[in-house]
Amino acid sequence: MAEHVISVRRLCDGAQLPSYAHEDDAGADLVVVEDLSLQPGQRAVVGTGLAVAIPVGYAGMVFPRSGLAARSGLTLVNSPGLIDAGYRGEIRLCLLNTDRHSPITLKRGDRVAQLVIQKVEHARFDEVDTLDSTDRGSGGYGSSGGVAGWQESSPTRQ
Repeated sequence: MAEHVISVRRLCDGAQLPSYAHEDDAGADLVVVEDLSLQPGQRAVVGTGLAVAIPVGYAGMVFPRSGLAARSGLTLVNSPGLIDAGYRGEIRLCLLNTDRHSPITLKRGDRVAQLVIQKVEHARFDEVDTLDSTDRGSGGYGSSGGVAGWQESSPTRQ
């Protein structure tokens, strides 16, 4: 696996550098720097105490940890969160408790998200009058099937 050096700045005492739990993991764990309790359906923005310098041509993608999502319903509202190469502020996480009944309590140092460094390409966008034809065409949400209970007459269908 290719390795790139990412410069990281600790913004507060106790902030932990991103770390991989296993050698072949794609995501490096991010931890919170404050205690937090989220009631069912509640969201909050919490800091990691870290700022990073993502190299030009790359981006940081922040994902929820699958175990927390499965066990307690903790997720990220804007998943994946995007860290652009030019951003130098704190990595902050917009957490959401999706559980309908139980609060989630997080303690300083809890691993709650994963950072993936991804190569990105820039595109040039050319306006045209028509697009080439494909089998899918303009079929939107649910158009390829597999969605149980999906109604063709749904007002949100695109």
